Amino acid sequence: MPDILAQVLAMPGLGWLIAAALVAGLVRGFSGFGTAMIYLPVAAQVLPPLWAIVTLVVMDIFGPVPNLPRAFRDAHRRDLVLLIGGAFCLLPVGLSVLSLAAPELYRYGLSTVSLVLVACLALGLRYHGVLYPPLVAGIGAFAGFLGGLIGVPGPPVILFYMASTLPVQVVRANVLLFLFFFDFLLLGLVALRGDLSGFPVVLGLLLALPNIAGNVIGAMVFNPARTGLYRAMAYAIVAVSAIAGLPAWD
Repeated sequence: MPDILAQVLAMPGLGWLIAAALVAGLVRGFSGFGTAMIYLPVAAQVLPPLWAIVTLVVMDIFGPVPNLPRAFRDAHRRDLVLLIGGAFCLLPVGLSVLSLAAPELYRYGLSTVSLVLVACLALGLRYHGVLYPPLVAGIGAFAGFLGGLIGVPGPPVILFYMASTLPVQVVRANVLLFLFFFDFLLLGLVALRGDLSGFPVVLGLLLALPNIAGNVIGAMVFNPARTGLYRAMAYAIVAVSAIAGLPAWD
């Protein structure tokens, strides 16, 4: 462990990863989403795709912990179970496809998905139908596939589930809790595949500290009356991170 920690502390780009973890936690704290779409485009520039995802998962397990009690009080439990169950079905498929993808292709896919989501949300494109239970499970399944493929399970849940008629604090709580439990699913499957190594785990533990700090600050400033402002800020930060992460800038 000391040898791995020394390697982590000496790695190039560590400062950028710490900054990305802090900003990602801040945005998630006041919006309930955004961690992966902000952190991964930065991490993918200095780490292999799977390592970037593992550091995110390890970091993200701890980051939302201060906000879990409030989220459990506000959550809609049935929808949360459907989302997680659906994700479990297609997450292994996404991980299998990821193992075949080149790093540059991964980065283009990650940035593209993030930018498409921001564009859809900013333009007000929403699903306007009724969110019946099978559809909620299907949203979770698509999220699981994307989570395994590029480490970003949030877009389908955000794009479709934010059309729900549930109160904003309930939607925010369900998105936060879904992403939290998804991290355990992904980490467990990576371990079962034999792809879990010490370096990204230790790096993820280190990055958990600034991520937790960002989550706490973000939750402190969250005010349901200013939801529009928080969303606009989250969209802008995600878009900047996605554009900066494109391989074309290398």
